[in-house]
Amino acid sequence: MEPKEEDPTLAKLQSACSDLKKLLHSSASTEASLEKMDKNFDTLQETLSTASRRVGPLQSLAIASKALDTRINRAVSPALALLESFKLAESLQHKLLQLTSELSSKDAPKKRLKALVKYVDCVDKLNAAINSISLECEPAIQKLQEVVEFLSRTRATDQYRTHRLRETLITLKALYETEVDAMRFDGLLDEALLNLQDEYERILQQLRHRNIAELQGDVPAEMMASDLGTELEVEVLRRISETLAANDCLDICIDIFVKVRYRRAAKALMRLNPDYLRTYTPEEIDNMEWESLETATALWIQHFELAVKTVLVSEKKLCKQVLSGTMEGLIWTECFVKIADKIMAVFFRFGEGVARSNKEPQKLFKLLDMFDSLEKLKTQFSEIFEGEAGADICLRFRELTKLLVHSSSKVFWEFGLQIEGNQDGFPPLQDGSVPKLVRYAINYLKYLTSENYSAPMAKVLRTEQIWKAGVLSQPETDENLLKDAISSVMEAIQRNVESKKSRCRDKILSHVFAMNTYWYIYMRSRSSELGKLLGEQWMKKKYKIIAEESAYMYQKQAWGTLVNLLEKEESNRHTNKESMGAVIRGKMEAFLEGLDEISKRHRTSYTIPDADLRIQLREASVKLVVTAYTEFLTSYSYFLQPKSYLPPDSIQAMLGQLFNDGHRVPTRLSKDRMAGDNSAGEIKDFSRSRSNASDQ
Repeated sequence: MEPKEEDPTLAKLQSACSDLKKLLHSSASTEASLEKMDKNFDTLQETLSTASRRVGPLQSLAIASKALDTRINRAVSPALALLESFKLAESLQHKLLQLTSELSSKDAPKKRLKALVKYVDCVDKLNAAINSISLECEPAIQKLQEVVEFLSRTRATDQYRTHRLRETLITLKALYETEVDAMRFDGLLDEALLNLQDEYERILQQLRHRNIAELQGDVPAEMMASDLGTELEVEVLRRISETLAANDCLDICIDIFVKVRYRRAAKALMRLNPDYLRTYTPEEIDNMEWESLETATALWIQHFELAVKTVLVSEKKLCKQVLSGTMEGLIWTECFVKIADKIMAVFFRFGEGVARSNKEPQKLFKLLDMFDSLEKLKTQFSEIFEGEAGADICLRFRELTKLLVHSSSKVFWEFGLQIEGNQDGFPPLQDGSVPKLVRYAINYLKYLTSENYSAPMAKVLRTEQIWKAGVLSQPETDENLLKDAISSVMEAIQRNVESKKSRCRDKILSHVFAMNTYWYIYMRSRSSELGKLLGEQWMKKKYKIIAEESAYMYQKQAWGTLVNLLEKEESNRHTNKESMGAVIRGKMEAFLEGLDEISKRHRTSYTIPDADLRIQLREASVKLVVTAYTEFLTSYSYFLQPKSYLPPDSIQAMLGQLFNDGHRVPTRLSKDRMAGDNSAGEIKDFSRSRSNASDQ
C-alpha cells in the first residue's frame, strides 16, 4: 500500500505553533530585560538627583561671577579709553615742543606761516585731547566708584584686591582735580595759546594799507580798495582766531584784532596829513582864516571818501575773511564797526563843527560840497555799514546830512535877508557905480546856479520842503524850487537898489546909479546859468528895460535940460535984431556954461563902467547935443559969429572923451578949444518904449 500524502494545513499549523513558542520565549526575555532596565533608570535618577544637589551652588557662583565680570568691564573700558587719551595728550605735548622749536627757527615769512599752520593743527589736537580727558575722566571715576562699592558690599573678591581698586579710584580723583586743569590752564597748551596771540598780533601788524596819499583825485572805484594780506596770511589768521575762540580766548582775540587794525587804519589815514581835523568845535572853526577853512573842507571831502572807499572797505573784507568762521559769523561785523567807529567819529565831528559854525554866505558852497559828497557816498556807505552793528554809524551819517541840509538852507535864506536888510541909510556912491553888495550877490548867485552847485542846492531845497510838508507831499521840480529861491534873492537885490536910489538927492546920479546897477545885473546874468534859469524874458522885464528907462531919464535930466536952452526964438517976440541977438547970445552962453558944468560933474563924479553902455550913451548924447548945437549955431550964425564959439566937431570930440573911460576924463571945456575927434557911426537913442528894447 502506498504511503498517504502529508496534509498542507497541518504543516502550516505546526509552523505557526512553532513561531508562537518562539514569540512567547522572546517576550519573556524582553520582559526580563525591561525589569533590569527599570532598575538601572532608578539608579541613574538617584545619581542625577545627588549630582543636581551638588552642582546648584556652583551655578549661583557662575551667575555671580558673570555679573561681576560685567561690572568690572563696564568700569575698566572708560579707564582704558582715558589712559589712551592721556597717552595721546602726552605725545602731542612732545610734538608741540618740537614745533615750537621749529617755529622759532623760521625767519622767512612764507616758511614761518606754513610752520604756524602745523603749530595751530597741533594745538587744536592737544585741545581736543584735553577736552576728551575732561569728558572721559568723570564717567571713569563714577564707574570705578560703583565697582568699589559693589565689591565692598558683596565681598565678591578678597580685601586686597578691593583695597588696590579703592587706591586706584582715589588716585584718579586726585588726577582729575589737579592735573587736568593744570594741562588746560598752566601747561603747554596755555603757553601755546600765548604764542598764538603774539603771532596773531604780529601778522595783523604786517598787513598794511598801500599809500592812499597816492590815490587822491579821481580814481576808478575798482582801484580804490585793496586786499590786505595773502591767502596764506589770511588763512593763518582765520585758523588762529578759531583756535583762540575754541580755548575761551575770544575776548582776547577780538581785543587784539580791533586794537591792531584800528592803529593800522588810522596810520594809513595819517599819511594824508589831516591836521585840520584837530580843529572841530564851531568856535574854533569860526576863528579859522577863510582860506584855511576852504582848504580844510576840500580835504575833508576827499579824505572822507578815501577813508570809506579804501581803508574801511579793505578792513571790512579782512574782518570777514578772518572772523566770519567764529561765533557762526556773528562777531566780525561788530569788530569792523569798532575799528571804523573811532575813525568816522573824527570825520563826523569836523563836519558837524562846520555845519554848526557861523552862517556866513561864503560857507554855503563848502556846505553844499560836503552835502553833495555825502549824497554820492550814501548808497555805498549804507552797504558798508549794513546790519544792526552799523546802525549807530549810519544814524550819525544821516544826522550829519540832515545838519548840512539845515545849515545850507539857513545860509541861503539868511543871505537874501541880509541883502534886503542891508539898509545903511546912505545914498548911492557919489560916482553912481554898482555897489559892492550887488556885485557880490550876482557873482554869488551865478556861482550857485553853476553846474557844480545847482543840483545840490536844488536837492537841499527839495529835502527841506519834504521835511516841512511831509513825505506824502508833492514838491515842485528841482528846477522850479531853485528858480523860485533865486528869484526871491534877486527881488531882494532889487529892493535894496531901489532903497538906495530913493535916498539920492542928485536926480542925475540916481539915474546913473540905477542904469549902472540894473545893466550890470542883466549883462552879468544873461549868458550864465543864472540867466538861463530865470529866463530871458524875466531878465529883460526886471532889469534890462529898467536899465534902459534909467538911461533915458539920465539923458533927459543930464542933456535934455541943456538942449532945451537952444530952443529957437520967435522973431516977432523981439522989437529989433539987437535984442534978439542979445537973447540968442545969452542962450549960447548959458548952454556953454551948462555944458561945462555937466562935463565937470561927469569928469569928477559920474561913472559908467560898462564899455558897451558907455558907447550907447555916447552915441545918444552926441546925437542929441551936437545936433541941437549945430542947428542953433547954423540958424543964428548972423548973431553969433561962429568963429567965436566951439565948432560942432569939438563938442562931439569933447563928449566922446567924456564917455571914453567912464569917469574923470582930464579935459576941460573952453572957448579956445577948436579941435576934436569926429566920431562916426550909428547913434542909438534911448527910448521909454519897451518894445524898442534891444539885446546887448
